[in-house]
Amino acid sequence: MSTPQAPAALRVALLGCGVVGTQVVRILLEHSEELTARVGTRLELAGIAVRDTSIKRDPIVPAHLLTEDAEQLVQSVDLVVEVMGGIEPARTLITRALESSATVITANKALLAQHGPELYETADRVGVDLSFEAAVAGAIPIIRPIRDSLAGDKIKRVLGIVNGTTNYVLDQMTKDGLSLETAVKDAQELGYAEADPTADVEGHDAAAKAAILASLAFHTRVSLKDVACEGITSVTADDVAWASKSGHVIKLLAICEQTAGGVSARVHPALVPLGHPLSTVGGAFNAVFVEAENAGPLMFYGQGAGGAPTASAVMGDLVSAARNRLSGAKGAGESTYADLEILDPGEATTRYQVRLSVADKPGVLARIADVFAANGVSIETVTQAPRADKHGAALLVVTTHAGTEAALAQTVRQVADLDVIEEVMSVLRVEGS
Repeated sequence: MSTPQAPAALRVALLGCGVVGTQVVRILLEHSEELTARVGTRLELAGIAVRDTSIKRDPIVPAHLLTEDAEQLVQSVDLVVEVMGGIEPARTLITRALESSATVITANKALLAQHGPELYETADRVGVDLSFEAAVAGAIPIIRPIRDSLAGDKIKRVLGIVNGTTNYVLDQMTKDGLSLETAVKDAQELGYAEADPTADVEGHDAAAKAAILASLAFHTRVSLKDVACEGITSVTADDVAWASKSGHVIKLLAICEQTAGGVSARVHPALVPLGHPLSTVGGAFNAVFVEAENAGPLMFYGQGAGGAPTASAVMGDLVSAARNRLSGAKGAGESTYADLEILDPGEATTRYQVRLSVADKPGVLARIADVFAANGVSIETVTQAPRADKHGAALLVVTTHAGTEAALAQTVRQVADLDVIEEVMSVLRVEGS
């Protein structure tokens, strides 16, 4: 029986030619021979769709391949790489490509977090791959390990530093004592943060990635609206200093968990113990810490953003998808067989560290402890010291044992109402211990 002859080339369309798209072009052109050997046939760059072909671009980008007719392009190729970002027109173009039987590779986490299910269904119906390794944590291979390598295991928890901008900002606040505003400005000057850093500092970017990770890890559809989200805008230099004093570092974490009740996904700043592997992740780097039933703890670390790192993940998907196309195979698609309940954010289990300014007099701690006990929240440690800046006041730092988010939040609200409390100075969750 003869083996079908491979086509002379697989035609590739690129949607978007910004920082990442330019690097994809560079790799495709500069490593053409190697890629041909790895795939089994040549990957031919057939066209590059951009909004404006007149804009001056990197010399590596062939001007004759630029087009503003993206819709026509995606319907005339074998593989489509989408790195334009945003919801529209990316959603429409990817749908058109899939319906034309083109394999799609995307780095668009926002699109997948909001419209992933409909795109997965279209890909399954047509019988082509929809790959998205670059959508989470840049160059770090995390999608395939969760979806494929750990397919025979049970993932219990995923903790991720998945936004390089906020990690850089918090790292600068920790190392140099900078304010949040100064650290963000520093990140913007270095190109780590956009002119409008809202999506990063408010946690929206990390929340989209959390939705994707939770969906993969727990075989349940988790969308962006299911992710409880809190950014780093309330974190102060004082919070960072006290974190260090208590043996922690503050990180913006994406946390995905499966419990007996269902699945939860959340993003918020958290105190990470200095002994935990995530505590050492500095600068604009990303890391994902996976806890599996049989494999145990696994750490994935590397560059989470940038043109070349993200293009590396895109190219990994492109080579894999091209091989599948040649062999007539199809990669793993969406897995939703578990269909677990999405838990209310108040049902998530965490620990709190609460910093309070209180009246420096007898009986204060007992009254606070009574409120914690009434809500079923157990206190792990209490640290007390006089406030040097305020006569008659003391600083109280209370760290709890694990409890539900709802019980812990209610406890803090009731403590704040006590007449011996001058101010609730900070409330931070403790994760990774």
